[in-house]
Amino acid sequence: MLNRRILFFFVFLAVFSIAFSIGAEMEVSEEDAGLFLDEFNKLLDSLKGENFGLEIFLHNIEIALPMFIPGFGIVWGIFSAFSTGFAFAAIATTNSLLEKIPPITMIFTTPFGLMELAAYSIGMSRSFLLIADILKKRSILQQWKQTVLEIGIVIGLLLLGGIVEAYMIETLAGPNVTLPKVN
Repeated sequence: MLNRRILFFFVFLAVFSIAFSIGAEMEVSEEDAGLFLDEFNKLLDSLKGENFGLEIFLHNIEIALPMFIPGFGIVWGIFSAFSTGFAFAAIATTNSLLEKIPPITMIFTTPFGLMELAAYSIGMSRSFLLIADILKKRSILQQWKQTVLEIGIVIGLLLLGGIVEAYMIETLAGPNVTLPKVN
């Protein structure tokens, strides 16, 4: 059972990574990038309070928890990954330095990226295991302990990831970071 669980974790790690990469390869016009970055900066500004790390955590938990919904969580996870990749493509449109960095490295080389990737892969893979049992007409109640434990792990990963991400943003970019505007 544990081997099966680990296998599906890595399968959905790959699924998330592929969806992110596809989103990151999208062509984004300067105008669309500008609109996206305006909205993104509004979101970033709304998160930047006294507890920036907590705000990032709350934002990421809103994304992660629906990934545990049987079946829907897989679709939501793929959409979230694609959207995040598209966000990277929009930002790269306005920043020539980012165009030279393979997008997937942003996930695999940052501590918070790895924590978020692990959290989302746990949620998506649990969604798959739950829907598989439903389709086989088996009770999903047998998975409640594992599901609750995994939700706890996801909460812990995302809390730590939010703190680390906020620290890195504030340290590397300063507390008043905004993304460039496109004219």
